[in-house]
Amino acid sequence: MSYAETETASQPVCWRRAADLAGGPEAVALPVAGERVAVVGCGTSFYMAQAYAGLREGSGQGESDAFAASEFPFGRGYDRVVALTRSGTTTEVLELLNRLRGTTRTVAVTADPRTPVRAAADDLVVLDFADERSVVQTRFATTALTLLRAHLGLHSDAVVADAEAALAEPLPDELLRSTQFSFLGRGWTVGLAHEAALKMKEASLSWTESYPAMEYRHGPISISTTGTTTWMFGEAPEGLAEQVRATGARWVNGSLDPLADLVRVQRLALARAAARGLDPDLPRHLSRSVVLDGA
Repeated sequence: MSYAETETASQPVCWRRAADLAGGPEAVALPVAGERVAVVGCGTSFYMAQAYAGLREGSGQGESDAFAASEFPFGRGYDRVVALTRSGTTTEVLELLNRLRGTTRTVAVTADPRTPVRAAADDLVVLDFADERSVVQTRFATTALTLLRAHLGLHSDAVVADAEAALAEPLPDELLRSTQFSFLGRGWTVGLAHEAALKMKEASLSWTESYPAMEYRHGPISISTTGTTTWMFGEAPEGLAEQVRATGARWVNGSLDPLADLVRVQRLALARAAARGLDPDLPRHLSRSVVLDGA
């Protein structure tokens, strides 16, 4: 098995540990209700930031924005900035944290505290049990989001049960043969849709796109046809499933928790990688962390 396969399968265990941490002293540095918060990351971590910001603001716990670390608006004021960084070495994240030092409280959620992020952030939350050897992120991203979701009081044992189901259910052959994927979300699941598309690209070089679900009718649906798949995270807008099916495309709208549904996509990406003879642990042109020369 690849590292990515092993790490994907371990997610239910990691999620249980993260949920336990969310109520303990390790999570004291995380935002409290009423704070104005920005969440930052790069790649997968940026999409998890989008999901967390959507969950936090959607549940009435405070204004919450998400940014790619390189696009942070320094002219805005925040009570706290949360940085998601598996490696703790990503150049854009470290530069942002160092620039905010002394002006805005920062907390980094990381898998490796023995990296430069320890000195760059004011506070650390360490998820070393969810670290990964594969370049392609699976369990760290979902475990970090589980920690944050549980800290908001929005996690339950049912989410973990759904993840176990997502790992056990067979993948339909039609998904393995699909020529193109469009992933859709609403609210906090828009971030999950973006991450699903990224995972399929990284691991299996699949042709994928992602959109807020209501935007799909505004042009992107034209790509739907026989042999393509449109995958909805969470509740779909009224009538959209029927419109997609009318194009001849396959419509997927699972009954699992949206985060558990992302596990299904991870499995699909790995299965398609295997079918194409690709190594998901070492995707082309990618490395575990983007560290820029001279930074």
